[in-house]
Amino acid sequence: MTNALMFNLGVLGSVATSSLVAWRGCLVVKPALQPEKPLILYDMEACPYCRRVREALTALHLDVDIRPCPKGGKRYRDEAQAAGGKQLFPMLVDENTGDVLYESTDIVEYLFNTYGERSVPGYYRSKPYQPVLGSLASAVRGLKGMHAHPSKAPAQPLQLWSFEGSPYARLVRERLCELEIPYRLHNLGKEHWTEIGPARQRIKPGPYVPEPGGKRDAFYQQHQRVQVPYLEDPNTGESLFESARILRYLDETYAL
Repeated sequence: MTNALMFNLGVLGSVATSSLVAWRGCLVVKPALQPEKPLILYDMEACPYCRRVREALTALHLDVDIRPCPKGGKRYRDEAQAAGGKQLFPMLVDENTGDVLYESTDIVEYLFNTYGERSVPGYYRSKPYQPVLGSLASAVRGLKGMHAHPSKAPAQPLQLWSFEGSPYARLVRERLCELEIPYRLHNLGKEHWTEIGPARQRIKPGPYVPEPGGKRDAFYQQHQRVQVPYLEDPNTGESLFESARILRYLDETYAL
């Protein structure tokens, strides 16, 4: 089976994952002010409970430092235990308030209350059926982003522009987690319903113009397009769009 076919099948599986979780983590509910010190999330990409936290971060346009903690990982699990006392994920560390939180429901409520200055929207509240659908969504992707793979540690964290519901960005986050590569996750959620759709085929016809003054506008001013995933690696100076290229780069640069 060719690499191109495998990649396309991966994208289809990722679309199914986003569909099963009702495409949460795409639209921004309320842009929050970025805290002085970055939030830190000890995270496992394939974990449905971690996914709920990342959905809320996208909804609030909040950036976060991701410390991948896949099963079998050795790079950040001990650090997580030292910070919070146990290896349980998701785990959010907020150095602005001194809070360390486990449990996705508690973290989601904390993020909306503290940084969104509002209650949790109904769309993001915990539902009894969510664990089942969330687990099925991870199974559709073959539990990619769950188990550690041998890798070289980068000297500096990478930078990834993404939003949780993007099927293409998910493929990159899965690989970063498997390789235990830390990164700053810059959430670049859709700021208006007219932005729904792929970068080259949004609902609104004509040239794409982002909401003035927003994070997408700032990205557009720099790159003349708004497309995720976008990766910058300060260790090598590489800057890449397109998930297939980024995946190939990560494997060639960091996988053992």
